[in-house]
Amino acid sequence: MRIYKFEFNQIEENTYLIQDETNNAVIIDCGVFFPEEEVQLKQFVEKNNLTPTRLLNTHLHLDHAFGNRFIYETYGILPEYNKAEESMPCLRDQARNFNIMVNDPDIQAINYIEDGDIITVGSIQLKALLIPGHSPGSLCFYSEEGACVFTGDVLFNGSIGRSDLWGGDLNRLISGIVEKLLTLPDDTVVYPGHGPSTTIGDEKKNNPYFENI
Repeated sequence: MRIYKFEFNQIEENTYLIQDETNNAVIIDCGVFFPEEEVQLKQFVEKNNLTPTRLLNTHLHLDHAFGNRFIYETYGILPEYNKAEESMPCLRDQARNFNIMVNDPDIQAINYIEDGDIITVGSIQLKALLIPGHSPGSLCFYSEEGACVFTGDVLFNGSIGRSDLWGGDLNRLISGIVEKLLTLPDDTVVYPGHGPSTTIGDEKKNNPYFENI
């Protein structure tokens, strides 16, 4: 399993592309917004002979879902996410709150992901961990074999996601992190939706939100 990270859009969101040994690829949170970002991602896929087959959304905040339409129109792949995310404002309305213009309607899910679901693409297996609190249906995707977890905006290097947006709940967020993420092996690499990677062990030791745990 090979992992590639791209930083896209004006909110500096991390988009991940995971490749298996047969060049199947999973895209997590495609945040492409500007035309040059679309070109960058498409050229990377072509250069490496990759075949994108799944598009997973950790959540549907605008910066993590900007590229859903591009992926659908380019590769014919519809997104997958937790159904609770549809309780939030649509992408166009969210963007308006940040003075960003988005004209196209949302791309609807082909499949809703539930807590504990296993997403399989070739030799890649990701376990879905439902941890609401940053958004109503935030998901993390854990690879036991790859010793890593993709946390979206749930857990960051030295911080956690904000809980003052639509459907946020700080207590649920912290309890979910403690129960489902901090119980993973300490050497598990955390790939967050913004900023640098970290490990579960480092967050248990150094994240100020978990000092007393």
